[in-house]
Amino acid sequence: MQYDMLLLRFGEITVKGRNRSRFEKAALAHVQDLLQIYPATEIKKEYGRIYVVLNGEPAAPIIEVLKNVFGVTSISPVKVAAPEIDEIITQAISFIESMNIVRETTFKVNARRVWKKFPVSSQEMNQIISSPILKSCSYLKVDVRHPEIELRIEVREQGAYLFSEVVPAAGGFPRGTNGKAMLLLSGGIDSPVAGWAAMRRGLEIECVHFHSYPYTSKKAEEKVIDLAQVLSGFYGKIKLHLVPFTEIQTTLAGGNHENVMITLMRRAMLRIATNLAERNGALALVTGDSLGQVASQTLASMNVIGKVTSLPILRPLVTTDKEEIIGLAQQIGTYELSILPYEDCCTLFVPKSPSTNPNLHIIEKIEASLPQLDEQIKEAVSKTETILIKPGETVIRRSQGEPVAQDKWF
Repeated sequence: MQYDMLLLRFGEITVKGRNRSRFEKAALAHVQDLLQIYPATEIKKEYGRIYVVLNGEPAAPIIEVLKNVFGVTSISPVKVAAPEIDEIITQAISFIESMNIVRETTFKVNARRVWKKFPVSSQEMNQIISSPILKSCSYLKVDVRHPEIELRIEVREQGAYLFSEVVPAAGGFPRGTNGKAMLLLSGGIDSPVAGWAAMRRGLEIECVHFHSYPYTSKKAEEKVIDLAQVLSGFYGKIKLHLVPFTEIQTTLAGGNHENVMITLMRRAMLRIATNLAERNGALALVTGDSLGQVASQTLASMNVIGKVTSLPILRPLVTTDKEEIIGLAQQIGTYELSILPYEDCCTLFVPKSPSTNPNLHIIEKIEASLPQLDEQIKEAVSKTETILIKPGETVIRRSQGEPVAQDKWF
């Protein structure tokens, strides 16, 4: 079927009172950005809705793009008829016939008269339109409670909108409406999902990745860049900060405190991420922690690790089990990248028996015994490489020694 337009519905933002228009404008701007590659489309906004007039553009690929717009809960492809009862009936029959139904199926018509000057009431339309559909389509039976097909019709002054399919969309809050945070992005399964979940709640995120070359390969960095590029598809663009972590890890590993190595390492990461957050106007840190999943994610460990920063640490997955996280990773398209066998710095120097209940006083005493650590953290921040990643664009690295486009850098 050649649809005429798409109907995008809002969710939570409809209860935001005086702030509602700000949220809707942010969602509209996101839709406008994504539809730049479909120049024939037109965007119309009504209170609580966005309409995308297709003007001949195919509906399916545009729905695939727009269902990632945060703040939009569902999308329906729509046929438009003239607001006249005979024309609506003709289009309704054609709409059902185009579904190519091959077995007995239940249906109902759910009509709504938005334009009050239309001469037929909503209830009358349900009966008037259902009868000719039943005559034309003998395989249909009416079921007003649990129909397999619900043909919805909205009669407005500018036209009658017919639709049946409701495609679930991302939901949440529109991009960037709840501030900015720094995501600690590893090459694993959890942190990209945490980043997506944070963006879904209206956060703009910048990613921070720690690499330990030559202990880790360049392939590990490339994997993280690819993960950030997937996340950029939900936002439009994302900054990725690549932090050299080799010297810090070597220093921590040489301190002969193997059982708390992970705690020390993660505290150093949070110190660096906090510094980058302050430089970039971020108000929180986001991690992929899931309570009890590994030694550093026990409640005691998270408490000691988190004490090193004054910024709030957001953990979107903290009560989510691994199977749920994997399912989300598959849904957003990061899973296959995350399971590629390239080690990141978090897998280096892992002790055989890591502490699950570290003592804050002891940890701070160990850090105080490493006077070079503060300077190394400052140096890691100063040597951080920052790149801007956009969906579908080739990423050019400073370390590759190639000329870099002006809009790639900050």
